[in-house]
Amino acid sequence: MAQPRIVAKQPVIVTLDPGTYYWCLCGRSRDQPFCDGCHEGTGIEPVEFTLKEKTDVALCQCKHTKNPPFCDGTHSTL
Repeated sequence: MAQPRIVAKQPVIVTLDPGTYYWCLCGRSRDQPFCDGCHEGTGIEPVEFTLKEKTDVALCQCKHTKNPPFCDGTHSTL
């Protein structure tokens, strides 16, 4: 399996409406932080998450969080 690419060493803060989203774990998507299918052939799959209400979230961009897709501060140790 390929290693995820680090997109940035800080989270991206976004306001998302209720719904289901697919967070890019491979780091190759051109639609960061969301999956666009670029993971094909890497062995890395996107992470599905669902929000029940409009929410501000901090999504991980270093791809090493222990709480995907949400930032847990791991980027500060990379």
